[in-house]
Amino acid sequence: MSGPLSHIRVLDLSRIMAGPWSGQTLADLGADVIKVERAGEGDDTRRWGPPFLNDAEGRPTQEAGYYLSVNRGKRSVALDLKSEAGRETVRALAAQSDILLENFKTGTLDRMGLGYDDLQKVNPRLIYCSITGFGLTGPRAGDAAYDFMIQGMGGLMSVTGAPDDTLGGGPQKVGVPIVDIMTGMYASIGVLAALAQRDRTGKGDHIDLAMLDVSVAMLANQAMNYLVSGQPPVRRGNRHPNIQPQNVYPVADGHIVLAVGNDGQFRKFAEAIGRPDLPDLPEFATNAGRVENLPALEEILIEALAQGTVDHWVALFAAAGVPSGPINTVDRVFEDPQVRHRQMLRDIPHPLGGDLKQVASPLNFRNAPLAYDRAPPLLGQHTEEVLDMLGLKERQS
Repeated sequence: MSGPLSHIRVLDLSRIMAGPWSGQTLADLGADVIKVERAGEGDDTRRWGPPFLNDAEGRPTQEAGYYLSVNRGKRSVALDLKSEAGRETVRALAAQSDILLENFKTGTLDRMGLGYDDLQKVNPRLIYCSITGFGLTGPRAGDAAYDFMIQGMGGLMSVTGAPDDTLGGGPQKVGVPIVDIMTGMYASIGVLAALAQRDRTGKGDHIDLAMLDVSVAMLANQAMNYLVSGQPPVRRGNRHPNIQPQNVYPVADGHIVLAVGNDGQFRKFAEAIGRPDLPDLPEFATNAGRVENLPALEEILIEALAQGTVDHWVALFAAAGVPSGPINTVDRVFEDPQVRHRQMLRDIPHPLGGDLKQVASPLNFRNAPLAYDRAPPLLGQHTEEVLDMLGLKERQS
């Protein structure tokens, strides 16, 4: 393996999305990520289809697209954690790992003798990251959680979607499991920070990461808007709460996203649409004025933008230095010239035959390039290999 973490081993006891996303991120960075799965069953997401991958002959397999999206670069070891042999194997693996990721319900691994207090005795340098819905403490610490419910509880759905009094109005979740993904990213940040701290102290750490906490943290400017004003934010559809004009606007053959970020860009934008007078009007001269007078401004913009096509406006605004873009469907995303140039889609040989397309990491290192040479593993594909490599074969048998 190459990459800046090629000297690091990760024991990934997690499943579904948040933990596996972190594990895949670390694997992309070069870490040796050993994914421990339930013998005979594996990660829940292996069954979360259709769609399922077709093999080289076009026959459907049992590898779900969901699972394939978060497990690239790992080695799969199938164990029965209900058996003492399986638990002893995990202890031995932890003794030879730098990082452990887990998202069992609070207290489950402690009861198995695999909690942080247990494993730090066999490896004081171990960085142990516990990912749960609500954290290891508090009145809901023992409750299960999924991304959808946390998007609701954590406030994200209160600011996502069209206003209640408009067509299609009401709370909406984000189109990808964004809390899971961001929890995985926070997990990656946390374990890497703990690695840096370990370099100074020689000691590992235990990270307590809750999806609800992540969802609250993700409220970002919306949370601060409330804390400053005392007014809870509301759903505004695609309108930005603080910067205007930023919205989805209809044009002659579809819609464009417009994201004017400051007064200078607004002047360039106004010139591009043939209304150079707009920045000189008191009600539109500043961003604060445009926010306060948005209905009047949008009437003008909608009329002007209706005169051109998506391609016309995107090209014109790009030349003027005004951020805008089309609303691409997922298939068009991968045809975008910039996305293709950045090689965001990679082909990786899959053990069932043929190549598997994968969305690459957005991280690019000049001196430690990332490699994409290990597809998401089959259940237990590397059990014998890993246990033999670590001298653990007899323990499991």
